[in-house]
Amino acid sequence: MQEDTAPPPARNHVLDVTRSGQGKAWVWRHEAMDDALAERVSFAMAQKIGLSELTCRLLTSRGIDIDAAEAFLSPRLRDTMPDPLCLRDMDRAVACLTDIVRQQGDVGILGDYDVDGGCGTALLTETLRELGCQVHTHIPDRIAEGYGPNVSAIEALLEKGAAVIICVDCGTAAMDVLDPFSGKVPLIVLDHHKPDGARLPQAIIVNPNRLDCNSQLGTLCAAGVVLMTLIALTRSLATAGFFETRRRPDLMSKLDLVALATICDVMPLQGLNRALVAQGLKVMAQGRRLGLSTLASVAGVDTPGSATACGFFLGPRLNAGGGSRAPISG
Repeated sequence: MQEDTAPPPARNHVLDVTRSGQGKAWVWRHEAMDDALAERVSFAMAQKIGLSELTCRLLTSRGIDIDAAEAFLSPRLRDTMPDPLCLRDMDRAVACLTDIVRQQGDVGILGDYDVDGGCGTALLTETLRELGCQVHTHIPDRIAEGYGPNVSAIEALLEKGAAVIICVDCGTAAMDVLDPFSGKVPLIVLDHHKPDGARLPQAIIVNPNRLDCNSQLGTLCAAGVVLMTLIALTRSLATAGFFETRRRPDLMSKLDLVALATICDVMPLQGLNRALVAQGLKVMAQGRRLGLSTLASVAGVDTPGSATACGFFLGPRLNAGGGSRAPISG
């Protein structure tokens, strides 16, 4: 019998596995420390936060040190939420929407047909209705209309009485559609898609990925941009005394939509996104949103309020029904 000449397990192999089934080496990855130092840091972290050394080793390998570990594992919005006005043109969007809400005007919302667009549309629709506005929504048919706003949809919203048109998760590159309506009705775009260049539609564009936005919030999904807009809007309305006779919307109770959109749009779960998802999954686990709880039941979800439920059960079903015109409210 031929002697096994395979090399002995090296110190930096994960769980002493030298080769995977595909012949790849399992080694720890470290940002800026050697294996011995990473082991000492992981041990110290385990002692401080009470987790296993293996878990702490995984955190260390991702560049998360002892001081950042607790915030990473238990993220809080109060520690990560920036001022929404850091987004370019957010002040203009809020000023426009504040006027519309105070006048109790009609709002037309045109959202994308994927999970992010649907969740952003639902979040905006639900909140504006709580603020007393009449809201008309349109989710384009994936086959018949394609992606983004179209002239017929906007005209239909205007015929219903919309005093402002808001595009959610689309519109950043829709110059040919939006520009002809400029000057006829206020146009607001709440999006996160990267523009093709510096030229933008003649509208109020709130998009952290536009080239002249310095917010550093480029990893937000569109529903996250909608949330930031609503935070700024309710703050503006509060300053104007709007809530002296009206209940203020509870935006924290709506974070289930933001969490679902963030996960299904595969946004990085770091910083603000991580806090939004952590809090949003807690809201989702309560099962208060009839549409999502019903869909979870039909999909056989045992643990609602988990990233797995969002990414593998709810999200695919919502994306498959991309032609549906009913946003996820209720």
